[in-house]
Amino acid sequence: MTTTPTHIPTTPPPYPWRWPALLALLLAEAMNLLDATIVQVAAPAVHAGLGGSLSDVQWFSAAYTLPFAVLLVTGGRLGDIAGRRRLFVLGVTFFTAASVACALAPAAGPLIAFRAVQGAAAALIIPQTIGLIRAMFEGDELSRALGSIGPVMGLAAVCGPVLGGVLTHADLFGLSWRAAFLVNVPVALAVLALSPRLPENRAPHRPAVDWPGTALAGTGTGLLVYPLIGTNLTGLAPHDWVLLALGLPALAAFALQQRRTTAPLLEPTLFTHRGFPAALATSTAFFAVTNGLMTVVVLQLQLDADLGVLAAGLSLTPWSIGLAVSSWLSGRRGARRRMMPYGLALVLAGLAVAAAAYLTTAAPRYPWPLLPALALVGLGAGLFTPAFFTLALRPLRPQEVGSAAGALNAVQQLGATLGVAVLGSAYLDGSAATACAVAVALTALCWAASRRM
Repeated sequence: MTTTPTHIPTTPPPYPWRWPALLALLLAEAMNLLDATIVQVAAPAVHAGLGGSLSDVQWFSAAYTLPFAVLLVTGGRLGDIAGRRRLFVLGVTFFTAASVACALAPAAGPLIAFRAVQGAAAALIIPQTIGLIRAMFEGDELSRALGSIGPVMGLAAVCGPVLGGVLTHADLFGLSWRAAFLVNVPVALAVLALSPRLPENRAPHRPAVDWPGTALAGTGTGLLVYPLIGTNLTGLAPHDWVLLALGLPALAAFALQQRRTTAPLLEPTLFTHRGFPAALATSTAFFAVTNGLMTVVVLQLQLDADLGVLAAGLSLTPWSIGLAVSSWLSGRRGARRRMMPYGLALVLAGLAVAAAAYLTTAAPRYPWPLLPALALVGLGAGLFTPAFFTLALRPLRPQEVGSAAGALNAVQQLGATLGVAVLGSAYLDGSAATACAVAVALTALCWAASRRM
């Protein structure tokens, strides 16, 4: 005689190691942001220690963000094919090795090359996090797990600039700026220790990797960015114009190739949505402003105001706190469209106050009005960012979300690279006030693009 079970589970049990595994993913996300902000603060000290041209200060950041931007979508596709945990662990391993190599770099050139390796490794790490979270959690737990990314990134944004200043200033064991790279090592080792708790996960249908598209995108963006770093924007040399002229056809060829290939980097249907191209332009302009402005602030305080790296790092604290507070408030109220113009208005107000501070304060005096200006920029960025990403992804179909998220992250990093190049050059060739004026123009472009979303 057989008995019929009284209860048959309709859903599989939850993944048992999901919370330690989530910690590994959150630490990896935080490590990426910490690395970017710490190096921005430490860059002038790195230049003082290694020598080289002043434009190398911009390359210390741009060499990381450029390969990160170009390879993000490809990194996501590789995770779909080879397994997200495998690619995540591989990326963290390469990132750790590149961090050690950066700390040991004997000159600016090798450091820039190792920074590029770090950026490529980050492009393997970051695309896997969302897919792995979705594989481990369901229902309300999934919402809580995804919601934990924002506070962790906010905390990393607050700690990064301060930590960069403290580590470099403390000169532990005579390491000076090299400690800014070595701080990645214990974090990465913790991630690797927790990584066996991650489940292996890949796409149900094996996608193809668009290597020609990746090459065209990388070539086009590189040709556009390279001439803008360390050059006078009002007097580009003939060879710079040649590179810029070659970059545009390369990107046009990329767009054409994406329309014709059977396995594009981006879902072609994304561009049938009226607001998605506008979202890409908005993201590029916004992150060009925020990342470029942070570079200008750090350079001005250390090169013109003759302050140390600790003072420069601490000066960014109002920005970080404003960003964390307004992101939390915006998240509690829900991402609403009106948050975007309110946020951009605060950013514009902060840029105006910063420009006035630079114009009225003669070096080497400290521009004290800069502190409330940076708080305004941080508050504005915190209001803008959650609403922007929510509205950019809301109208998309489920099969488009992954590709769209990868594209938005990619143009975010591309915007960061362009911001460092354009605003950094505006400062080095003119003044910090000039850079603020360029940032105002980019913010106006961001506002115009966001109106079409």
